[in-house]
Amino acid sequence: MQRVQHGDDAAFAELYDLLVAVVFGTVKRVLRDPAMSEEVTQEVFVELWRTAKRFDPERASVSTWAVTMARRRAVDRVRKEQSQRDRIERAAVRRGDEAAAPDEVVIASLDAQRVERALAELSDDQRQVIEMAFIDGDSHAAIAELLDLPLGTVKGRVRGGLKKLAGRLGVEP
Repeated sequence: MQRVQHGDDAAFAELYDLLVAVVFGTVKRVLRDPAMSEEVTQEVFVELWRTAKRFDPERASVSTWAVTMARRRAVDRVRKEQSQRDRIERAAVRRGDEAAAPDEVVIASLDAQRVERALAELSDDQRQVIEMAFIDGDSHAAIAELLDLPLGTVKGRVRGGLKKLAGRLGVEP
């Protein structure tokens, strides 16, 4: 992991080979869909590479860190899918239809894509706390504890991230 933290591609390949089965298994237990599980597993390894410098061997083993990240990503995906289904159902109820009209499905999907693009434009620190707070449902205090940050720092990152998101999405904060 130390070599990965220094940007060593070969070390990351070794890490991938060691962890892919446990990460995929963790994700698949949550999602149950093999194709979606492969996609989320890939996202986990991208995140592992991006955040390798944050790994602290004093707090957890590499496999525990990866499994925790995998579980969080899988739960995020479940929530995202459920949220999209809920939006479609609400649109159908507003219309009084059994199923949402195709144009409403497209609009809901485009809205989700806009939010994803706006999130991608945040700094890693802001995106992480926004996702933990609003996707994972963690409290600011829990985020501070998980990330080993002062509570005020977490609140500032959330506030700054929400302000940037609002600006990107063209809504008033």
